[in-house]
Amino acid sequence: MTEQRVPKKRGRPRGVSDSRERIIAAAVDEFGEHGYDGSTIRSIATRADVDSALVHHYFGTKADLFAEAVGIPLRPDIDVPAIVAGPRDAVGERLVRYVLEAFEQPDIRRRGVMLIRTAIGSRLTTPLLAEFLARELIGKIAKSIGVADADLRATLVASQIAGLLLTRYVLKLAPIATASVDDIVSHVGPTVQRYLFE
Repeated sequence: MTEQRVPKKRGRPRGVSDSRERIIAAAVDEFGEHGYDGSTIRSIATRADVDSALVHHYFGTKADLFAEAVGIPLRPDIDVPAIVAGPRDAVGERLVRYVLEAFEQPDIRRRGVMLIRTAIGSRLTTPLLAEFLARELIGKIAKSIGVADADLRATLVASQIAGLLLTRYVLKLAPIATASVDDIVSHVGPTVQRYLFE
């Protein structure tokens, strides 16, 4: 008696529906153990027991996956290079306005404040966020402005923006916490502009 072959069923394999969640969980573990720079799409895929193409399918780039895993409410790695590439005479004001107008949206502000608080108080999150910002934000700003001390200038911009967010949305220090976006842009924008180009 010959063994009868059972035809394979077509369609999605069982368990595929949880692949996205497994990838996020694997990313959290991988970033936690190896940092942002030390983690790769391949290593995350291996940990999640999926093909790396599936990680790219769901999340695109490593920066996309990190933003999803950590809950970053803004995508400065995508938006900021376009802002910096615009007319140079008002880049500082545009950067400050971009961040403030985003944080004025309740959902972004809630998630952003949570991330800032976590980054400040967590030995795990702080280096992860620092590596992400160094590579995906500061590095791209530095490359865009193309001057000798570009890394220092870009880091000064990041420090200014981080301090502004901390003061306005976490510590809620008056009067900066209640000032209008336009007022803050008019005061902080020129400083950011100077860091970048003067």
